[in-house]
Amino acid sequence: MSLRLPKLPSVRDLTRIYNLRANQQLSQNFLMDTNITNKIVGMAGLELDNALCVEVGPGPGLLTRSLLESGAQSVVAVEKDPRFRPVLDQLQDASGGRFRAIVGDMLKIDHQDIVRCGMELGSREPKPFDSVHLVGNLPFSVATPLLVQWLHQLAERRGIFASPNVSMTLMFQKEVGDRITAIHSEPPRGRLSVVAQSLCDAFRIYSVPSSAFVPRPKVDAVVVQLRPLSTPLLASSLGTLEHLARMMFMKRRKMLARIFKDWDPAQIALLEECEIDPTLRPQDVPTVKLCSLAKIIEERGIRLP
Repeated sequence: MSLRLPKLPSVRDLTRIYNLRANQQLSQNFLMDTNITNKIVGMAGLELDNALCVEVGPGPGLLTRSLLESGAQSVVAVEKDPRFRPVLDQLQDASGGRFRAIVGDMLKIDHQDIVRCGMELGSREPKPFDSVHLVGNLPFSVATPLLVQWLHQLAERRGIFASPNVSMTLMFQKEVGDRITAIHSEPPRGRLSVVAQSLCDAFRIYSVPSSAFVPRPKVDAVVVQLRPLSTPLLASSLGTLEHLARMMFMKRRKMLARIFKDWDPAQIALLEECEIDPTLRPQDVPTVKLCSLAKIIEERGIRLP
């Protein structure tokens, strides 16, 4: 369902009217092409019936407009930079009660405040949302810490991730997106690949050239979607898996036998127990095998370095 907004000044005009320049300290890069934001929303395939859309870092609000015009009834945006308040307030007034902006830090905000805002929006019955969609053009400098925090919350089913149907559609610099989605034996694979894929299907849905941003960054971007697995591969705490993956990928060019010998020669037997070839390098081990290894380490109280 499409729900057109009333005529509004263009985002480019609004940034000029309010003198909104990108803050390099906050790694801000604005999308100015409606065709791109519309394609991102369209290709994300979001189920919008009785859904809460949580946008992180809306900036001047172009992606927000695309969400609203796609038919979203409850959109809550969290923006750290208070300079964007006037622009977002204008969009809020034009949204027909479907959008609200919160000025705050997504790393610190209480998710219940987001849900409460969402419950007050749109023409909907006062009942829990059927789905939650986290979307955003993330500042490159905080994108990885945000994702790791959200994965921990997903593993523990906390905050907005308590929803039985939750998805994340997020923009990263291409190098980070490649790491998130890399499967075993692909060169970009690393700790972030393992942590993300222990809980989610992770795949690229859209590539965005650096020329689409203002100011133009030095790297291209990619939109990644993460949808929780119906049966997670994670069999330990996410912290244990993350610690194990960090230990292994710090020495990614070495064979596992060498890595484990440097750690504790007695623990090499764990590889055989999990049917992991000790001559492999870390990036060649499937996520499911690493999850099994983390489970044994946690259950036996084995201390990782």
